[in-house]
Amino acid sequence: MKNIRVSDNRRFLVQQDGSPFFYLGDTAWELFHRLTREESVLYLKDRAAKKFTVIQAVLLSEFGLNSPNANGDVPLLNNNPATPNEKYFQHVDFIVNTANELGMMIGMLPTWGDKWFQSYGLGPEIFTPENAAVYGEWLGKRYRDSSIIWILGGDRPIETETHRAIIEATATGLKAGDGERHLMTFHPKNSESSSQYFQNAAWLDFNMLQSGHHGIDVPNDEMIARDYAARPIKPCLDAEPCYENHPVKTPGWRERDDRFGDYDARKAAYRALFAGAFGHTYGCHDIWMFWEPDGDFGNHVGNTIWTKALQFPGAGQMQYARALLESKPFLSRIPDQSLILESDSTLYATRDETNTYALIYFPKKAAATIDLRMFSGQPVRASWFDTRDGSVQEMGNINAAQQEFQSPATKVEEDWVLVLDKIE
Repeated sequence: MKNIRVSDNRRFLVQQDGSPFFYLGDTAWELFHRLTREESVLYLKDRAAKKFTVIQAVLLSEFGLNSPNANGDVPLLNNNPATPNEKYFQHVDFIVNTANELGMMIGMLPTWGDKWFQSYGLGPEIFTPENAAVYGEWLGKRYRDSSIIWILGGDRPIETETHRAIIEATATGLKAGDGERHLMTFHPKNSESSSQYFQNAAWLDFNMLQSGHHGIDVPNDEMIARDYAARPIKPCLDAEPCYENHPVKTPGWRERDDRFGDYDARKAAYRALFAGAFGHTYGCHDIWMFWEPDGDFGNHVGNTIWTKALQFPGAGQMQYARALLESKPFLSRIPDQSLILESDSTLYATRDETNTYALIYFPKKAAATIDLRMFSGQPVRASWFDTRDGSVQEMGNINAAQQEFQSPATKVEEDWVLVLDKIE
């Protein structure tokens, strides 16, 4: 039996008893490779306190195939996926168990993508369909009873039939090993989604997209909308949006001096969630690689030691988005841009299918006219939700077919959520 499952309406993830599971992820790609046991406990306790539910980490990480982990162990013997190093995986076991004990799941990537498609990165390519199946089955058996989600791929596209065969063989091996107890998805490269390659694959339980780090205000809501409309219906989320403190990239991928901040991270989260995503993944540039001044991180440019980066504001603010959505009927939420009749800025709307509430995200200071006819003439309680601290400003009751709202922002780049609740 799987730890969690897809909801009956195919839009969300739920616990085995049918209660909602909010996927609030953090990208900790190098967790198994970089951190000691003590450091991993420090990191995991911080993320649990901030209400994260999934930690995305890579077994064969970008830097970790030939570079040993904090204990001096490499993951494979002779770089052979069929001969995992027991000592390395004992360290992984400790981290997985600690996360589970703290109430979080591990979004576990069997490997980073350069190990099966070295279009760039350190590589080397070590996977074939045959050893991918063996490795997958071994992993499935080892983590059969752990609370995990399998994430295949690892930031690379599918360009050949061999690539596809390796991924399919890994999925087959994992299912054979764990008895199909865990959900499975695929992490694609920048600006792509798993739906482009595996929408019809039976093993793909939900879609992941990567909106990436290549510019300000990448329209991840449009990417979510495409996956939301895809058939067969599968839950979807943005599993790698712009990372807090990541250098902003120009279209030519030249690094600039400016970096994404908590405001950018919040916008990515609310846009995706209100467009229909069932959850969201936060990321921090200094956290995914656990940056330290004297470490070898290739061409990745960090500037804040990871223990300090834990306290960047964006990470703590993600829990407020989770709390807001969990405070409303969860499994009947749908996107609905038709609620926005007129606005001097782009807004994002979601509501309950049975019209008990509506939420409108104002990414910046703006005025908008909102359609209230969904509430069938019943009075509506209106309030403003502060995305920075989760506090609420009550506005009182409204009984009208439509109403103009001005966000309470004190500067242009300040985001709020308009909350509309039907009064019975």
